[in-house]
Amino acid sequence: MSPVENMVKDFETTIKVSSSSPPSSSSCGHCYVRYGVCIVCKSAVDKSQGRAFDYLLQGLQLSHEAVRSTKRFTTQYHCHNNKKLHLVLDLDHTLLHSVRVSRLSKEEKYLIEEAGSKTREDLWQIKHREGSNDPYLIKLRPSLRKFLEEAEEMFVMYVYTMGTRGYAKARLKLIDPDGIYFGDRVITRDESPCEKTLGLVLAEERGVVIVDDTRHVWTHHKSNLVQIIKYNYFRDNGKQVSKTYSEEKRDESEKGGPLAKVLTLLKEVHCGFFGVKEELLESQDVRLLVQSALTQRQKRRKETLVGSRSLSSVETGSTFFKMKTMSLFLCFLPGFFYQK
Repeated sequence: MSPVENMVKDFETTIKVSSSSPPSSSSCGHCYVRYGVCIVCKSAVDKSQGRAFDYLLQGLQLSHEAVRSTKRFTTQYHCHNNKKLHLVLDLDHTLLHSVRVSRLSKEEKYLIEEAGSKTREDLWQIKHREGSNDPYLIKLRPSLRKFLEEAEEMFVMYVYTMGTRGYAKARLKLIDPDGIYFGDRVITRDESPCEKTLGLVLAEERGVVIVDDTRHVWTHHKSNLVQIIKYNYFRDNGKQVSKTYSEEKRDESEKGGPLAKVLTLLKEVHCGFFGVKEELLESQDVRLLVQSALTQRQKRRKETLVGSRSLSSVETGSTFFKMKTMSLFLCFLPGFFYQK
């Protein structure tokens, strides 16, 4: 039984014990609803009166007030008891890259054999459904294991993908087979078909960091977002001019790659959030910390670029001076050698 199922069961038991007669439909807040029926007053409840959380427990709906109070409680509980924030991770092009075998280029065909061997722990071949003649190759992003292990110590983690639930489950079997990192916290396009929203994440927005390679899907939550470089290991289409990682038989850096850099930023945000007295945690906001960390990185990047340009200018000027000096020297050479 999942933690959410336990919660609902405990809630139902508490209601039965504490109240001999349930409240009337008009006085009930319909906080928790299963399959359209209020757990407390047993009356039918319209979908518009709350938000569905089927990804946590099939048929579960929370009232808008229950969502707010649950988000507040969850954030406070994990902050004060575990020193954990919440982290929402995209799947494709953020944690991994997948491609249909039929779309591999000639130079990538060697991967089919490697995916079936024991020499690779970052590459698998899977079928989405039984009888499928076109399986997928799944490539994990470098340092993913380390990223998840260290992030789990600081965050309660969610996966949020625009893929289907079946699509997500097939990939999570590879990176989190025992549900250690994500548990039931997997949101898909089945719950959120058009855009991504923190409304489905049971935590206050002030305590949630997002890592995603696509910015525009987070219409209302860009201040929570850390946009990571898109991970393209396979070619997957004929548009890319340069050779891909797979074709060149190389990959992103383990220690200095995008995931490693994002992990460093997450540690900074976590440290900044909990670097105050406990009574001040209620006023902390990761959005300010995330934006501050990103701004600092952009500033350092610009300074590096300016420094590189300045150095380049100095080198160019020095080279020009050397060439001019050499030209003058060569002009005098004939006179030097043929002096009488």
